[in-house]
Amino acid sequence: MRHRKHTCKLGRTGSHKRAMLANMLKSLIRHGRIETTIAKAKELKRSADRMVTLAKENTVASRRMAASAMQLRYNPLTSKQARLAKKGDTRAYNGDRLVIGKLFGELREKFAQRKGGYTRLIRKQFQVGDSAEKCYIEYL
Repeated sequence: MRHRKHTCKLGRTGSHKRAMLANMLKSLIRHGRIETTIAKAKELKRSADRMVTLAKENTVASRRMAASAMQLRYNPLTSKQARLAKKGDTRAYNGDRLVIGKLFGELREKFAQRKGGYTRLIRKQFQVGDSAEKCYIEYL
C-alpha cells in the first residue's frame, strides 16, 4: 500500500531520480520552459517552487541548500579568470554558476510579490512509442 506517500518513484532508483530532477531543475531555471512527461513534471514542480522560495529568502544558508538540491558543481577559476569575473566577464563560468545567479537574481525579483504557484503545466499531445502524455513546465 502507498498510503501517505507524496512522491512517485518514476521507475528509477533514488540516486537516479535525484540526479534526473536536479538536471531538469537546472534546465528549467536556465531556459524558463522545458518539455517532459506529466509524471516527471509534477515531481519537478515541487522542487522548482521550493527553489524559488529559497531564492526569496536570499541567505547564505538558502544558497547552499539550493546548490545542494541542484547538485551544482563549480569549476575552480584561475587567478586571471577570477579577476575577469570580478569585472563582470562571466565567460569562464560553467553553467552551474550561471544557474544559481539567475535563480537568486532574476527569478527572485520576478516572484518577490507572489506568495506561491511559480510554475505551470501546459499539457501537450501524447508521446510516440509509449503514449505517455507530454507537457511543458514553465515559470510564470
